[in-house]
Amino acid sequence: MGYAIQWARSFVFMLQMYFMMAFLAIFFTPWAIFDRQGAYSGVRTYCRWVRWTASWMVGLKTEIRGTVPTDEVLIASKHQSFLDIIMIVSVVPRPKFIMKASLRWAPILGWYGMRIGCVPVERGKRAEAIRKMVAEVKSGDAPAGQLIIYSQGTRVAPGAKLPYKVGTAVLYEETGQTVVPAATNVGVFWPRLGIYRKPGLAVVEFLDPIPPGMEKEPFLAHLEQVVETRSNELMREAGFVAQD
Repeated sequence: MGYAIQWARSFVFMLQMYFMMAFLAIFFTPWAIFDRQGAYSGVRTYCRWVRWTASWMVGLKTEIRGTVPTDEVLIASKHQSFLDIIMIVSVVPRPKFIMKASLRWAPILGWYGMRIGCVPVERGKRAEAIRKMVAEVKSGDAPAGQLIIYSQGTRVAPGAKLPYKVGTAVLYEETGQTVVPAATNVGVFWPRLGIYRKPGLAVVEFLDPIPPGMEKEPFLAHLEQVVETRSNELMREAGFVAQD
């Protein structure tokens, strides 16, 4: 019975979440058309709404730890579900992503993504997208802000293992920007797929920045070590036990 009640609460939470996405998108669009700050305010307001409603509708509280980056940096985050995106975007001032090219045509998400400076990537052409991103950063054409990247390339369920891809190291080396690693345990409560949301405390933690200057391979090994180690600690804190 307890599971069924929590599932029903999760379902209602999801319904209102997508309703508010449409409502806030419409509300902020006039401002966002004329001023990019309107788009940032719209996405940040939505993400904070989701965090707030999750806390009392399904008992899922969220916490940001560490120093929130506000300079023009790369944020290399562990990615477990939509919730880690929501949490990071709710606190950084000018977020942007490398996103799937198909999302350009997605209602609401696509237009707002392009408006805040996200870079669309065709499947199988990630290297081309990285070259484009580097060129825009160096030329000053890209909007300043915090580029959020997922070094494993996709959502990874708690306990699963995927290698860290070299694209993050290429961006780090070519842009000369500081990288802020971010660890998380959100997948314990908000899975990659499905409706059920588990009560608890989901955490995203910004770790010590990695200044420019490291070689690609040592940088990537260090990034993986600090993010995976801290994410595993946060998941254990949340009660998750990995299966060998």
